[in-house]
Amino acid sequence: MIKRILKITGVLIGLIILGLFVYGWIISKPLPEGKSGIEADALAQKMLKTINYEGYKQTRFLEWSFRNNTHHYKWDKESSVVEVKWSDNRILLNLSYLEKSEVFGVKEIITGEKRSSLIHKALDKFNNDSFWLVAPYKVLDEGTTRSIVELEDGSKGLLVTYVKGGSTPGDSYLWKLNPNGFPNAYQMWVKIIPIGGVEASWNDWILTSSGAYLPKSHKFGPINLDINNIKGYN
Repeated sequence: MIKRILKITGVLIGLIILGLFVYGWIISKPLPEGKSGIEADALAQKMLKTINYEGYKQTRFLEWSFRNNTHHYKWDKESSVVEVKWSDNRILLNLSYLEKSEVFGVKEIITGEKRSSLIHKALDKFNNDSFWLVAPYKVLDEGTTRSIVELEDGSKGLLVTYVKGGSTPGDSYLWKLNPNGFPNAYQMWVKIIPIGGVEASWNDWILTSSGAYLPKSHKFGPINLDINNIKGYN
């Protein structure tokens, strides 16, 4: 009887997984083709102006918490060092020279292979979690390409592809903008999400004391991503 129950359970789990795979395949959207050139770069500049890119560039410190307050960051943009904290780990991550990063446990400085592993974990966490905070300011980063995409409502979206850099080069994001150029959502074609074109909101903003606009939360599908304890200052 137990073997029969386990067999039936296994079949049901297999059918559920297959159903999810088929559903994902059906709703997945192909990466759209856009037109690159002056118009795309102009739209990127328009977006940057509306979110006060100059204020962001002049912001020295950014602080925030992510993943239900389990990941904590203090980023000194001037020195290119980020304090990354999760669980009992505290890493002073040097973005310019990873080998100069410092790794701390509860009561000791961590060395050896564990140190190297934690540095790369911290870098992956920072790359992912900071993108949810400052992605609009990265549309002109080195290693990006930009193109204009005609959206279903007749407006124009900005498709940005990260050809190199970060933890997952090749990811693409289609920004949807308000008429004044302020971003309100993007669709994603990224390695960690097997369904192409998943949309996430970018419409819950705060204005920091340094003048940069930063999002407090995102929603995509049934998932809510809250960003807490946000500070931007000099």
